[in-house]
This record gives sequence, structure tokens and C-alpha cells, in this order.
Amino acid sequence: MTSEHTSTKIATPRLAALFCIFFLIACGLGYPILNRFDPRQTPGLSDVKTYAALVTGATITDAEDMRFRRFRVLVPWIARPFYALARGRTASWDPVMFGLLVADALFVAATAVLIVIIGCNTLGNSAAGLVGALLYMVNFAVPNLRLVGLVDAGEGFFLLALLWSLSERRLWLLPLIAALGALTKESFIPFSIVMTFAWWLSTGTNHPRGEGRRCRFSPDAAWILSSWVFGLATIIALHWSITGMYVSPLQFGSTLRRGGGQHFDVSLRDRNLWYIFLWLLATAIPNLKRFPRTWLIPVGSACGMAFLLDAYFGGTPEAGSAWGRALFSIAGPVLSLSSALTLMRLSGVQRESLGLDGSRPSG
Repeated sequence: MTSEHTSTKIATPRLAALFCIFFLIACGLGYPILNRFDPRQTPGLSDVKTYAALVTGATITDAEDMRFRRFRVLVPWIARPFYALARGRTASWDPVMFGLLVADALFVAATAVLIVIIGCNTLGNSAAGLVGALLYMVNFAVPNLRLVGLVDAGEGFFLLALLWSLSERRLWLLPLIAALGALTKESFIPFSIVMTFAWWLSTGTNHPRGEGRRCRFSPDAAWILSSWVFGLATIIALHWSITGMYVSPLQFGSTLRRGGGQHFDVSLRDRNLWYIFLWLLATAIPNLKRFPRTWLIPVGSACGMAFLLDAYFGGTPEAGSAWGRALFSIAGPVLSLSSALTLMRLSGVQRESLGLDGSRPSG
């Protein structure tokens, strides 16, 4: 995507300073897991036990963990050196949770920086990007679900990085993002496939049909297809390295099904879903039209895929739903940026400074 506003790009040293500030804020938001409560013993956060075991190298025996959670390795891998550094040196702080908090905070801070960059490039105003980043960080999902030892912070970052690389047409980054995203969480693969395909379709409608159009879009399609291959190959290689067996992505996906469409009712009644989106949707929807459809169509398509995966994965009512977490990973940054426009308008900021004077970014 190209923007009509090009004078608000932030210099790299300032982005680095913002990253450090966002990282410290994230560490503060996640501080309670160090010595005030243990997520591993908290209902609804039992997945953290698996990731803690991956950090320490402890044996994993739970059947659910053996099926899929032990393959979500990137966040625990990043946490491992911080765990080793903290062990025996952090007094009452839990060194395992310290390592996971640092890893999650790195991804949350990186996501916030990307939101600032996107706000500048899309809206031509760094203040809107900054407010959007802060709204993202104070959302219920971040301190309660992103910074408690889960891996969603990593998946959310790579999904936003995917959208950013598409919008900036830095498609050569897609295979790398796909491989890292696959190491973070298996759901990244279907989300990324849907997002990239929807983006390709949405950009294709902006050009005339014909041979010239097909030739023009063949490099884009090649990078997108290569990202799919890299993501799937990463999952296959990961399974091989851990289990010593070849497991096809379709075979792996088939083992995850344990419910049906009736789980939709469980998802709608999940309080986490409403804590995350009740105010966010109300303030974001009025300004979504300010974003190009090459953003909205991929994000909306991936949200639809999240619904299908939630229905497919199922689960018992007692287990609750991960639908809200997935939707926030996909749409949270864009909704936070859109919500920032509403709050800045309510605060009396001049319309022209927000790019709300009738102009609209192209792309």
C-alpha cells in the first residue's frame, strides 16, 4: 500500500526508542505472573504448563500437549536463555515465568511498533499510530492473555508483519514470516494462507483483466505460494525433529478435530471475547472505511477462518473458547488503530491532522 501522506515516517533510532519503551510497559503489565499468581495453576491458562516445560526441558506427558502444544516452540525457545539468566538470580521471581514474560513482551513491543509504522504510512499521522499502539497494549487481551506465558503474542506479531509486508509490497519477506509463524502456532498457517490469498484477489480487482495483468501478478503469486510452501514445510520438519516421524499437515490437522458447530455457542458466551471486543468494536467500526480494502478483505477473511477453525477444533464447554484470542491476533492491531481515530476525534484533535478531511489512502 502506498499512502498519500509520506512526510511522517519515523526514523529508525526513534522506532528503537519506542520499542524499548513499549517493552518496558509490557513487562510492567505482565509483572503479576512473576510472583503474584502462577498461570500454570490458573483455570483457562493451563496451556502455560506446556510452554513452561518447553522452556525448562521437562518431560511432557499430557495427551493434549503431545497432540499439538509441544510443537509451538518459538516463544519457549526465545524464553529459554532468559530463564537460564534468571535462574537463581531473581529472588522471589519465578525464573520460568520471567523467561516467558520477556519473550512475550518482546513480541508485544514489536507489534506496537508495527502499529505505529502502519499508522504513519496509512494515515499520515504518527500520533494516530502511537495512540493505536497504546490502545492495543491496554486491551484486556494483552495483560491477561498475551503476557501470561502463552504464545499468542508471537502469532499476533507475525500476522501483523504479514499484513505489513503485503501492504508495503515487501513480498520477499513472506516465506521468512511464514516459517517463523508456523514455529509459533499451527493456526498461523491457515490464517496466513487465507490472508495472502484474499490480498492477492483484492489487489487483482484494481487492475484491468488480460494478459498484462496476469504477467504483472505472477511475481506476487510466486512469493505468496512460496510462503505457503515454507510454512507447511516448517511444520513437517518440526514434527520430524520432535517425533522422528513424517506427519503431513492434513494428517496433523485431522487429529485436532474434537467438536462441531455447537461450540459456536460456547464461543459467544466466552467472557474473554466480550472483554476484548465490546469497547474496541464500538470505537473502531465507524472509521474502518478509512482503511483500504486491501487491508480489510484479508483481515475479514482470516476472521472468518478463525470461526471455522474454532468450530472444527471444538472442545468441551468447560474448556472455554480461544476464538477471542484468535480474533484479536488477526484484527486487534487494525481495530486498535481505527479506534485511535475515534478517541482522537473525541479529544478534539483537528480532522486534518488525522487524515480525516476526505482524503483516503490508496492501495
